[in-house]
Amino acid sequence: MKQTLSKKPLTHAEIEIMNVLWDSPQALTVHEIVDCFPDSPPAYTTVGTFLKILEAKGYVEHRRKAGTGRTFCFSPLMSREKYISQVLHDVKDSLFRNSTKALFSFLIQSEELSDEELREIMEMMESRDETLSRKN
Repeated sequence: MKQTLSKKPLTHAEIEIMNVLWDSPQALTVHEIVDCFPDSPPAYTTVGTFLKILEAKGYVEHRRKAGTGRTFCFSPLMSREKYISQVLHDVKDSLFRNSTKALFSFLIQSEELSDEELREIMEMMESRDETLSRKN
């Protein structure tokens, strides 16, 4: 089976760490990342281990924090949007035979969308249609 995600996919725990980094406007230390989990924070060593794995996979980079000896700051190398786009592309390719229509059909039929959510989706589609027709 072909995998189009350019990097190894993230585990649930890795995504939790990445969400902290993606939500931060600046690079964070391990302690700062741990502090972002107010309810049952992971151990410092656990976060450090995940950061090493994420760096090996090519999702984060580190640099020495200015004015400190051995403290490192971590930042993402890929945006959340880019990661989501690649994951959805992989799902579409592998599970829906590269059919965007089949993917959307599945989501619409399997999710319990409210009338308001359906209206918002229709408005997004209509807005996209208007934008495309202006370009042509």
